[in-house]
Amino acid sequence: MIKFNKYKVFLITLLFSYNSYNAQISTLQTLNGQTVVINPITTAVPFLLIGPDSKQGAMGDVGAATDPDANAIHWNGSKMVFSDKKFSFGLSATPWLRTLVPDIYLYYLGGYAKVRKNTSVGGSLRYFSLGNIDLTNINGVQTGSIRPNEFALDAAISQKLSDNFSMGVAMRFINSGISRAFTSNANSARTAAVDISGYYKSNEFKLSDKKAIATAGFAFTNLGAKIKYSNDPNFIPMNMRLGGGLKTKFDDYNTFGFYLDFNKLLVPTSPIYKHKVDASGQPTNEIEIDPATGEKVILKGKNPNVPVAQGIFQSFGDAPGGAKEELQEVNIATGVEYTYNNAFSLRAGYFYEPKTKGSRQYVSFGAGFRYNVIKIDLSYLIPTLINNPLARTLRFSLTFDFDPAKKEQTPNPATQP
Repeated sequence: MIKFNKYKVFLITLLFSYNSYNAQISTLQTLNGQTVVINPITTAVPFLLIGPDSKQGAMGDVGAATDPDANAIHWNGSKMVFSDKKFSFGLSATPWLRTLVPDIYLYYLGGYAKVRKNTSVGGSLRYFSLGNIDLTNINGVQTGSIRPNEFALDAAISQKLSDNFSMGVAMRFINSGISRAFTSNANSARTAAVDISGYYKSNEFKLSDKKAIATAGFAFTNLGAKIKYSNDPNFIPMNMRLGGGLKTKFDDYNTFGFYLDFNKLLVPTSPIYKHKVDASGQPTNEIEIDPATGEKVILKGKNPNVPVAQGIFQSFGDAPGGAKEELQEVNIATGVEYTYNNAFSLRAGYFYEPKTKGSRQYVSFGAGFRYNVIKIDLSYLIPTLINNPLARTLRFSLTFDFDPAKKEQTPNPATQP
């Protein structure tokens, strides 16, 4: 038997419910006087989608076309090779539901190294801890405690294909022990995935009378096999991120960047199922089953229980609400960054997800400070529609950037007086 803090019960139940894709059912709600279908896409291991660092987090979680840093693998691994640093690594700590629970954290350790002029390699570790949970017997006597967790381990490579364009590949091992929150001796669920990404950085050009650089990027992340907790395999959060950016140099000290991302889950959308009716002809909560196939009867949409490859392509045209609902599955993130002398930055951003697909809408802002090889980034999030697990939480990232060591030149005796 497990004894929970009441808020932790809700959180763990919510997270664990993501692991049951077959249980996802569309619901009807009234928004602005209209009845609409609330049909968010849910997956297993959703912690893979959480923005892990404070820099991009302060800019509304944009990242496809921002400047490369130690956290690039999460956003767009192909950026690494465009960094002007030889080696970089960083650590980020993100409190989760801090206003309710004190011991749930997401930790992220990432970095990269340039092994050749046109090649960089990197790695990262993402660790999501659900904190301490006390175990009790039927008499309420404590018998021990557990700390269920999930983690992902990455290895990535980024290669320049031209002076302005690179591509990257990341391999990911995923382990989820969240089921131990319900059964202490349960086994962890495991799977593997890959990321495929690309990044474009223009040459410097004139924008009015200022110097500017344009960037663009794409990243297909978490493309991998379903994860299995019990008998039913579940999709992991395969995602497509497309973005662009424009950085303008006002002078030698002041720069301003604007960035825009579009995100879409490459996972099937739950259809609208047919419900049984009672004796008076009113629909019940019980879904009708086709006696010939044993499958749920679908009124609109497509069967979500398909292989991974089919699910990716199907995700672009299976929403029961048609093209309008498909567009609602695209999240928009936008952010700005002002930097002074490459030593101090101010950032702000906005993230928008339609109400019918999860209602994540929030403003974020933050700052960054650099001293020598050390960089500290902070961010803060304010939800504009519903409460957010990161609401009123200060997030922290620490990064170390290293340039190649300069070689001392041996004086030429012939030039000496």
